[in-house]
Order: sequence, then structure tokens, then C-alpha cells
Amino acid sequence: MLIRTPVGEAGAGPYAVAVDAAGDAWVTLVHSGQVARLPSDGPAELHDLGNPASRPSLLAVGPDGAVWVTRGGDDRIDRLGGAGRSFPVSGGPFGIAVAPDGAVWFTATGADAVGRLAPDGEVALTPVPGDSGMPAMVTAGPDGAMWFTLNRGAALGRVDASGEITVHPLPDPGCGPVGIAADRDALWFAEIGAGRVGRLVPGEPLQEFDLPDRGARPHAVAPDGEGGCWVTLWAASALAHLDVDGAVTAVHDLGAGSEPHGVAVAPDGAVLVALESGEVVTVRGKGIHRACE
Repeated sequence: MLIRTPVGEAGAGPYAVAVDAAGDAWVTLVHSGQVARLPSDGPAELHDLGNPASRPSLLAVGPDGAVWVTRGGDDRIDRLGGAGRSFPVSGGPFGIAVAPDGAVWFTATGADAVGRLAPDGEVALTPVPGDSGMPAMVTAGPDGAMWFTLNRGAALGRVDASGEITVHPLPDPGCGPVGIAADRDALWFAEIGAGRVGRLVPGEPLQEFDLPDRGARPHAVAPDGEGGCWVTLWAASALAHLDVDGAVTAVHDLGAGSEPHGVAVAPDGAVLVALESGEVVTVRGKGIHRACE
């Protein structure tokens, strides 16, 4: 079952979605400089970030319930919620995740760096080794380190609490990894340039799974809590599910031109997808909605 919820004015551009412990969804509106909150039991609320050109991109929910958002248009990171704050950063922040120690890590795509925003507000940027890696998304890994994708560098990066970075090249130099997320055992990531999804258990051999449609341009991933993952297929206007062995077990058609980007799994198992065309779609169940071609 698919439930469609319009979010924002026309052209606002829902881009990323995250779900907090209460089941409320948070959505960035990349073109209008807003973040929407979709409560599980009430109407949507819009939070204006004070700059229509701020380009809010990705979201992270901390263990304390705080919601963090990157603003690539004006180089800031905002903390939304009760003790809301806005922190100036640099380098074009994009990806964001909260580490086990409470620090907020982000990718600075324009600076080829990763950044750490400490609980006291101190910001530190660490350049990624090599040239033109273009760090994209970042997540807390199952090994306690932070992991991020290097879109132009065709690699995964690992950064520990001290800021030391290790780069792990991927076999395909044109794979263009973007989305990355982790469950308790493994990292899942999307190779947008190769039509492929990868799975890595730190310390074990890499697994890569070709999608049936190699031109689908997978963008973001979200572990399903059962060993598999969900992945948005931007060019195919679809959402797919892979099991722990990489088999595609479901494909949900989201409508031509829907531009699916962010994906998140709610505490009750529902899957939410942000469509840049103007909606958030809630998917319940893993039934195949069209053939896996």
C-alpha cells in the first residue's frame, strides 16, 4: 500500500527524509529553504530556515531526539527542536550523521573534506586524501567509526574519532557511490553510476549486487532492520527492496517523474520516500508492485 502526502508549495522539492523515535517524519525542502515535520497524529508543520537559498539537504536524528540538517546553500548546520541552534561551517555541507559519542559528522562536498561538529560547537574539517573525491553521504558504521561515500573517487571512506581517514577504493571506477547507511552488521551503499548496491561488513570481503535495471540510478539506502535494505531508484521513479543476499524482492513504482531521493524506515516498519516532485510516499508491505526488469 502506498500513501501519498503532498509536502510544501509547488516546487519546494522534498529531498531527504528521516523519522524520529516518536514516528514523526522530517523532510528537507531543498528549493524553498524549509524543513517539514509530518507528525504521526496531526497536520504537517513547516519550519522556515530564514533563507530561501539555504538549500537544506540531508537530515540526521540524534539519540536525544534532536534533528540536524545541512544547509549547502549558505554553509550552516541547524539543530532543530527544543534547543534549536544554527552553526556556521564551510565547504558546502551535504551528508550528516550522529556518532555514538554525540558528535555530528558531515561531508563538505565543496572542500573534499569531512567535518566534525562537537557537542560544544567546535567545528573541525579534515581533507580526504587524494584528489576530487567529492564526499557525499555519511553514516555511523557497525564498527564504531563513521563511513562516507566518495562519489567522484569511487570509494568508501572511514574516519575514526581522532579524524584519521582511510580510503577504500571500489572495483568500478565509474560507480559513483552516493547513499550509505548501516545496520548492526553491515554498511549498505548505492552506486548511482553503475546501477548497483553494495554491502560491506567491515573486515570482510565486499559484496556488490547488480540491479535488474542497470540504468535505474540508485540514490539513497535505508536498512530494513531484518538484514536487507531499501533503495531509491531515481531514474526509474521507483523504490526497491533487497534481502541480505542482494536479491531484489520488491519494486514499488512511484510514478513517472517523481524523482525519489531520500528514504527512511519508521519504527513501525513503514518506509518513507521523499519525492522531489512534491510528495512523501509511505509504503507498507514488501509486495512487488511491478516486475523487476
